[in-house]
Amino acid sequence: MSKRLLVSFLIFITLVVSAWAVVRYKRQSRQIVASDPTHSNNDEPVSWQEAVDKVKADRGQEGAGAIEIPPELKHYPERYWFLATQVAEIAKYQVHPCQDYLDLAASIQRGEMVEVPWVTDTYVLFGVAAKADDSVFTKYEDDHELGLYSEGELTETYLQLEGKRTALQSEIKLLKSQSLKLTKRDRSKQRDLQKQIGEREQELKDTEEEKSLLDQFYKRPDSRQELTREYESLQRLAGNFRGRSYNIDVPADRAALKVSLLSSLRPQALKILEEIASLYHGQFDRPLPISSLVRPEQYQHALHRVNRNAVVIDTPPHSTGLAFDIDYRYMSPAEQTFVMAELARIKREGRIEVIRERNANYHVFAFVNGARPSDELISQYLEEAGAEPTEAHHPPTKDKPGKKAVVKRTKHAAPAGRRRRR
Repeated sequence: MSKRLLVSFLIFITLVVSAWAVVRYKRQSRQIVASDPTHSNNDEPVSWQEAVDKVKADRGQEGAGAIEIPPELKHYPERYWFLATQVAEIAKYQVHPCQDYLDLAASIQRGEMVEVPWVTDTYVLFGVAAKADDSVFTKYEDDHELGLYSEGELTETYLQLEGKRTALQSEIKLLKSQSLKLTKRDRSKQRDLQKQIGEREQELKDTEEEKSLLDQFYKRPDSRQELTREYESLQRLAGNFRGRSYNIDVPADRAALKVSLLSSLRPQALKILEEIASLYHGQFDRPLPISSLVRPEQYQHALHRVNRNAVVIDTPPHSTGLAFDIDYRYMSPAEQTFVMAELARIKREGRIEVIRERNANYHVFAFVNGARPSDELISQYLEEAGAEPTEAHHPPTKDKPGKKAVVKRTKHAAPAGRRRRR
């Protein structure tokens, strides 16, 4: 009898401990999910990976059929009209484009940008910040990047540059010596050595230019003080940014901070994003994949090296935080047709500019006050959007779809606060 009571008591204790462990585990899991920037803060949090798996899931025969592209998502007869529309809106409201991560951080601090959760019930960030790296933060001006360093990092950078310069000089000297020893018959080896010499000489030139740029700003007391202030300002921001602390002296933390900065949009764009995502999710029970949000000009230029669709004009739309991209790679024809129909509707309402890009993205640009700029204003920014400085045509009018009105374009200055790059 006593043995049975003892066994029953032990079983009871085991059940109590097990129940306590399960409750504690669930509570800790919720805390971990809530603190992870790639998760939402819903009561039943959605896993980012689960959302991505839904995006990439095989559709099978679901929604098979032809893809219908509305005219609203195609290029205008004047191909630069699409880009000029966005540039005109940016100029009209004097929207400040972000040149680099420092600019973006300042915009977030001013409250101009808001955080975009990495996953919600209706959308998931899928490809955002894919090109963010762990290099030091840099100022980006006139197509040059100038690193922000602590005193120790600056000393180490100078030592590395000097070591690299010395090594390259030695390599070039050795290669030239080998070249002189070759006979006229060794033409193949001669060409190979000349190619290597040319590559090393270009690398040496780049290294010396990098050191010269550092000297230009860090050897002058006034500019060095300014750079030090910017470094310290970024350090303070990183110490408590969106509920997390980052150490910008640590490469992994730098990369993580860049990812967090890039998960931002202006409220007007986020509102449009959430509207489309809600409609798509309601129709197909899948999260809408968002492949790009704000992209500083510095990031845009890095992206342009691998994606020719990333525009590099003076004011790229993504640098304002008013643009985002929707990835349609994994969507069925029915899904694509649905999303494009909704985007076309919102465009007809005058709230967005949009186009279907060949790299499997819908580029969406939100107008500041939900109203499209006038055709007259748009025409004035065609040159800045890249069109030739000649007379050009309006897109077809609503009254007479086939008629094109001829207008003269005048060159306008870039929006206030921008420095035109040479």
